[in-house]
Amino acid sequence: MSFPTHRPRRLRTTPAMRRLTAEHRLSASELILPAFIREGLTEPNPIASMPGVQQHTTDSLKRAASEAVALGVGGIMLFGIPAVRDAAGTASLDPDGVLNKAIRDVRAEVGDELVIMSDVCLDEFTDHGHCGVLDAHGYVDNDATLEIYGRMAVAQAEAGAHVLGPSGMMDGQIGVIRQALEDSGHTNTAVVAYAAKYASAFYGPFREAVDSQLKGDRRTYQMDAANRREAILEVELDLAEGADMVMVKPAMSYLDILADVAAMSSVPVAAYQISGEYSMIEAAAANGWIDRRAAITESVLGIKRAGANMVLTYWASELAGWLKES
Repeated sequence: MSFPTHRPRRLRTTPAMRRLTAEHRLSASELILPAFIREGLTEPNPIASMPGVQQHTTDSLKRAASEAVALGVGGIMLFGIPAVRDAAGTASLDPDGVLNKAIRDVRAEVGDELVIMSDVCLDEFTDHGHCGVLDAHGYVDNDATLEIYGRMAVAQAEAGAHVLGPSGMMDGQIGVIRQALEDSGHTNTAVVAYAAKYASAFYGPFREAVDSQLKGDRRTYQMDAANRREAILEVELDLAEGADMVMVKPAMSYLDILADVAAMSSVPVAAYQISGEYSMIEAAAANGWIDRRAAITESVLGIKRAGANMVLTYWASELAGWLKES
């Protein structure tokens, strides 16, 4: 039971052999494209800290969705940036607001050929940048925020979202949203719970992408990077409240969490390859320090290998094109 009886290199001898014996493979249908739309734009607006990513107009967003369909991408996750914000994020509830209109426009463009997901969170809509409303002491009021999330969820379901993504990490958010959907007749609208979402230094470029107004941090509601067991508790609670899918975010620095969740979850598991992960690879590739295509492919494959059934990545369409070529 030792060398030379065992030579693991026998299964690495040729590209065909490596393809045959690969334990994990990437598929375009398992990729989800995050996309930003900003109210009032007449042309797409490039995001400086995320080369290749832009804030969309209605027309460019519809083109991106159609391209994703043509490439076999599984889904699109929509984020809206309103022209006017206030303390309660009321623009999030407007049926004609930027996000709800974008959901309708994309649904009209691609129908059911792409799973349309939408962000149920207030951070893009509040003038203070937090994911919920604040109490008199500046602390995010969990239960008051839940009431708004329920209304947001119904508005997005009515606009045509197939899947809602509550990302605010409020306690009880999945149960409240699920009940609001049931009460309003949206029984077939699914919920992907951002179940284990950590307070991370790697969100930086995303804040430019959504023109975040945040001062300070979100550590009173997003998870502490030091905690591992707590992620299982969060997932168990979301599953008990009716989550149809669960998510780990970020991916890169939390592959151990992803593996833990994948091992215990009874529903599909998503992972979000976030803006900082994207920007680091793009920056290193732009400097000639790494092979861009190889690094992108390897990074997403690593997330899949850790246990993700689906991956949110800003490279979804580009990677799907590469997979189609091969």
